[in-house]
Amino acid sequence: MDIPHNAHVLVIDGSKVLLFRNDGGVADPELCLVTHSEEESTATRDQGTSQPGKTQAGGGDARSGYEQTDFHQQDEDRFAAEAAEMLKREVLAGRIQTLIVVAAPRTLGELRKHYHAEVQKRVIGEISKDIVGRPTHEIAMLVARS
Repeated sequence: MDIPHNAHVLVIDGSKVLLFRNDGGVADPELCLVTHSEEESTATRDQGTSQPGKTQAGGGDARSGYEQTDFHQQDEDRFAAEAAEMLKREVLAGRIQTLIVVAAPRTLGELRKHYHAEVQKRVIGEISKDIVGRPTHEIAMLVARS
């Protein structure tokens, strides 16, 4: 995928976001970090205080259990929503004209739910891949090859 000059590349997973701008050209992208954010999320087992409840179906002795709330996933979904809000602010302020999004698969799905219409207009490509932990030059290479 071509990364146009001055295009922004958002790289995100459930707890870390990197926003780059291509200061190079299409043939030789040079991603420069514009902003980053990282959030710690405690595992669900460390957040819950008790076992999930049970319910009794009417007319019998059978009981059904409720699923454990996945607090860790809730944290990751909230993080994706916050990243979408940041993109909205940047786009509406005129700082992002062209955007490529590279995200872990579940995070990409969550981001899409929260895209503002103006953000969506600027997305020229999406890559469903978790590469947030890679060095910048590898990120540029992986995006260019996708």
